[in-house]
Amino acid sequence: MSELIDQETFAHLVGLAALQLDPAEAEYLRQQLNNQLKAIQELAAIPLDNDVPANLHGVSYTTAISPAPRADVWRPYPHPDDILEQAPQAEDGYIIVPDIPHTNLE
Repeated sequence: MSELIDQETFAHLVGLAALQLDPAEAEYLRQQLNNQLKAIQELAAIPLDNDVPANLHGVSYTTAISPAPRADVWRPYPHPDDILEQAPQAEDGYIIVPDIPHTNLE
């Protein structure tokens, strides 16, 4: 993909995302997205042999040269009430999160 995001396409994407951007913010964001696309295109243009695995990063992390992952041990926080006091709403030891209204995109 060698095309950049034009203003019309960007305006459509902004509408789909329900963003409210002033013209300066919109142009800045569009330019930043185009810069990201250019960087991706440059990376995609790097020639690689077909036998190179996609996840190869040059350093092999075998158990011989790196420690094994630590065990995942659950440790309860000693003072959960300190955390709950910071929440706008809490009840019975749980943080109450307001419902997010659902809208259908067209």
